[in-house]
Amino acid sequence: MNQAIHFKTSMFDVSKERDNPINPIYGISLLEWLRSALEGKIEITEPDAEDWGWYSELEFEGNNYLIGACAYFEEGDNPQEPIEWVFQVDKYRSFKEKLFGKNKMSSSDSCFVFFKKLLEENPNFKEVQVA
Repeated sequence: MNQAIHFKTSMFDVSKERDNPINPIYGISLLEWLRSALEGKIEITEPDAEDWGWYSELEFEGNNYLIGACAYFEEGDNPQEPIEWVFQVDKYRSFKEKLFGKNKMSSSDSCFVFFKKLLEENPNFKEVQVA
């Protein structure tokens, strides 16, 4: 089960993002910013499109994760205004881990806590909350 963080920011001009070829959903800017901001600390893959938004993958403390982002922005909205975002973290687990209920994703997972703290401590992100 993934964990999601909702927040608002006007830090990214999503109207300038490249098109999601699967579904017209914005969100790549956050993942590109995270890749850049965490370069040399965490290796995050190049963002790729999904039908619900954008995702990247990473390894954190020996576990593999998918992180995803989508922005609630529609054609005609003002890109300078704060936009609502959803950022999700999902942990990959082996079949055996799933079978025996081990290594489950939770809001106390160290990777989730890391990203939540990163967003909370950045003054460009407002109303950061777990949902």
